[in-house]
Amino acid sequence: MDIALRDSTLPSPAQPQPKDHLARLNAEQRAAVEHGDGAVAEPLLIIAGAGSGKTNTLAHRVAHLIVKGADPRRILLMTFSRRAASEMTRRVERIAAEVMGDKAAVLTEGLSWAGTFHSIGARLLRDYALEIGLDPAFTIHDREDSADLMNLVRHELGLSKTESRFPAKGTCLAIYSRVVNAQAELEPILGKYFPWCAGWAEDLKKLFAGYVDAKQAENVLDYDDLLLWWAQMCAEPAIAEHLGSRFDHILVDEYQDTNRLQAAILTSLKPEGRGLTVVGDDAQSIYSFRAAEVRNILDFPSLFPEPARIVTLDRNYRSTDAILDAANAVIGEAAERFTKNLWTERRSAEKPLLVTVRDEAEQANYVCEKVLQEREAGTALKQQAVLFRASHHSGPLEIELTRRNIPFVKFGGLKFLDSAHVKDLLAVLRFAENPRDRVAAFRVMQLMPGIGPSSAAAAMEAMERALDPALGLQFFKAPARAEADWPSFVELFSQMRTKSAWPADLERVRLWYEPHLERIHEDATVRRADLIQLEQIASGYPSRERFLTELTLDPPDATSDEAGPPLLDEDYLILSTIHSAKGQEWTKVFVLNAVDGCIPSDLATGEREEIEEERRLLYVAMTRAKESLHLVTPQRFFVHGQATRGDRHVYASRTRFIPDHMLDRFSRVAWPPPSSAGAARAPQPDIRVDLKARMRGMWR
Repeated sequence: MDIALRDSTLPSPAQPQPKDHLARLNAEQRAAVEHGDGAVAEPLLIIAGAGSGKTNTLAHRVAHLIVKGADPRRILLMTFSRRAASEMTRRVERIAAEVMGDKAAVLTEGLSWAGTFHSIGARLLRDYALEIGLDPAFTIHDREDSADLMNLVRHELGLSKTESRFPAKGTCLAIYSRVVNAQAELEPILGKYFPWCAGWAEDLKKLFAGYVDAKQAENVLDYDDLLLWWAQMCAEPAIAEHLGSRFDHILVDEYQDTNRLQAAILTSLKPEGRGLTVVGDDAQSIYSFRAAEVRNILDFPSLFPEPARIVTLDRNYRSTDAILDAANAVIGEAAERFTKNLWTERRSAEKPLLVTVRDEAEQANYVCEKVLQEREAGTALKQQAVLFRASHHSGPLEIELTRRNIPFVKFGGLKFLDSAHVKDLLAVLRFAENPRDRVAAFRVMQLMPGIGPSSAAAAMEAMERALDPALGLQFFKAPARAEADWPSFVELFSQMRTKSAWPADLERVRLWYEPHLERIHEDATVRRADLIQLEQIASGYPSRERFLTELTLDPPDATSDEAGPPLLDEDYLILSTIHSAKGQEWTKVFVLNAVDGCIPSDLATGEREEIEEERRLLYVAMTRAKESLHLVTPQRFFVHGQATRGDRHVYASRTRFIPDHMLDRFSRVAWPPPSSAGAARAPQPDIRVDLKARMRGMWR
């Protein structure tokens, strides 16, 4: 826009001049934000390169829609974590406030349809429950609960006593989840991802049918059901049309991480694509193990009658030009991608380092020495990260860090729902919410001494026979060892069913649970702090049902499950798998084992799609670095055994994703340098002994 045109649109001097809320955006970001200029326009695909301000652009687009008059209650914003959705809504309010002042807070409060795919799915299923034959009081099982229920059905079908070993409950659930999310048949999934289970196809079908029956009998849904039921609901034209008409604008973040089920939901809601905006980067699609489908983003422009507009964000605000030059070269070899070469105004003469070391022990030494050097030069440990393809790759480094007393935190700690004490408390709430939930019931009842699986099953049968579940529990004859605890449990359950008050329910459950907590866990004091924190979290939810749903879908971290020693130090090094590092950034980044067999993994060298995802994985690792990038290539490394080959050391070559013609973009160094490789070999005595002959002579 030229100066004359801009001046002609300004208000007269007598009027207050509104602040341009888009002034901080670059040209491409602004084009994405202003697409349609508030109207319901053709579909929009924003290809957002690493470090290009994707979140900021999406937040500005939502705010701009509201500023232009869109009803926030008719905007659906889907992200991949509850935290991301909360951060997005806060940004939207700040941006809108620049133009609208105090009105912005009122309007953005109406942005109530912001959340994860799963949380939005849960809300919509409750809204339409009666139309689709679902009891709206359903509860949601997390992965562990789902695996437990799968195991119950597995046992009932006699599959836990087969002559040859039947797949374990976790494997069965993983197979079921992959089939559902990939919208695929069972046999091809077994052949490609679970070949050792291929002979169990028919039994697995029976197991999955029984698992579905059990869920419906208990009125529970698992994670996958939230998408599956939503997609099946959208397969009914009348419901899909009604659902789609509720939202003028649908915006989806991290679209490259969606699976086929999620893509099917979107196209059902907006078959013409109008009002649909998706944001993502095909070059960062690295979650196929969760059934994410890179073709969703690659094929998006041609899905609709009116082709999608594509806006590419290729200005990077994170990394130096030398790092981007190397990363662009790596991803430039991809077989299929949206053409995009990241650029930046951040200049640096420091090329990424390709560091050759002898083995993993030397790799650990190298990282430790460089990390400490950077710390002495003023770069905090928290601004440095060590990334790796698989969790076990960091083992030798963790030992060396511990030996040198360098504090570190490894990404991937337990969540609230993975800690026993929080699962116990939530099970009580879920059981009160849905008395048919067998997994919750069994967990709660077995907290009391004297109650085992048989007694819990008998109590459940008594509840099913009674007109009211609470009466069934009240008249159930508890075992002698449980007689002291049973009445208080029955009283708690009855109160929760008849006199529910939120969030006071949670405190009531905690007070009942605390004696059992102290009996079961030695660190009860620390775990009690988690339960107090849970009460504080609960106060932010309007109801018990909403709390259980949201907490199950996106739990916060549990304080008692964080690593202890690093928290005693004000600074600590970050260790992370590359998958966990996506979306993060650090000043200095070290990538371990940049060799064939690790990147790409030796388990991912069968098909082109797998190799291409491994290439994207290296690209994601490289683009986490802001100023300094070290790719370490041990010549010899230890491979944890597969069943037939055992543990072994192998000799490795540099990753195939950095071929010879790319080497000019890197600085190549060997470590340790020759001058510090050790003192010259000491003079040896002038003796020659034939020990071979001596060894042979021992047995003659």
